[in-house]
Amino acid sequence: ICALNGLAAVRAHLGTLDAVAKAGRVGGFVASTSGFTQQPQVVNGASQLLLDVFGEAGRHARAAVGVAELPAAVPVEGEFVFEVAESA
Repeated sequence: ICALNGLAAVRAHLGTLDAVAKAGRVGGFVASTSGFTQQPQVVNGASQLLLDVFGEAGRHARAAVGVAELPAAVPVEGEFVFEVAESA
């Protein structure tokens, strides 16, 4: 859901996802309890979605970080960086 919301924000800003030339980076912040070490697996869904939507252009750098709490008690917060086509 977090990744879908990120794509929706990009589409709303650019008018279309076709203007995205490449996914650059995904940062995932995962609300975690002490001892939980599966943050990368939580963020895998976002990475896979970008590959599904953009193909090879969806490959990106990534960080997955565990945090004690997130604003509004959300379980995951995502940060997305995209390269936009020059013609956009």
